[in-house]
Amino acid sequence: MFPRLFARRRRNEAIAYSLYGTIVAQARQPAFYAEFGVPDTLDGRFDMIVLHGFLLFYRLKTEDTDHRRIGQDVFDIFLKDMDRNLREMGVTDMGVPKKLKKMAEAFYGRVGAYDSALTAGDTAALRDALARNVFPDGGGEGAASQLAAYVEAAARSAAAQPVDAILAGRIAFPELSSPEAA
Repeated sequence: MFPRLFARRRRNEAIAYSLYGTIVAQARQPAFYAEFGVPDTLDGRFDMIVLHGFLLFYRLKTEDTDHRRIGQDVFDIFLKDMDRNLREMGVTDMGVPKKLKKMAEAFYGRVGAYDSALTAGDTAALRDALARNVFPDGGGEGAASQLAAYVEAAARSAAAQPVDAILAGRIAFPELSSPEAA
């Protein structure tokens, strides 16, 4: 019984790492920064990881508990990655938990705003949430609209993907050739 339990846990962890790797790779696409106008800063990159994590979680939220567990595993990896990054940037052992708490609060706030807007089909609310979070210094009105269109397209794309593919560690995001293509 225990070997099977541990084997399943290792398999789920491998799937979660694969999904997280895909999320981070998509979040690093140069088009977000060069063409969509996302600030190429720590905060901008954090927001793109959160946004793509949200898209995975949004896809999995209608699945059964076992399938949603993969989402929790991805979130746990996200927190480990943020912890590691903070330490690499020189944040002290005492400071890491405080920073992680702020990051988790930011994560949940953003996910809540994106989820309610996307669920309601409210493009204006999604655009406003993206403008507030991704472009906090202003000037992102047009970029927020382009990013909202991308998020809606990515959510539709994820919804069309079979859960079995996602549970095999694969999620596909739309190509980013230009903002108009999203």
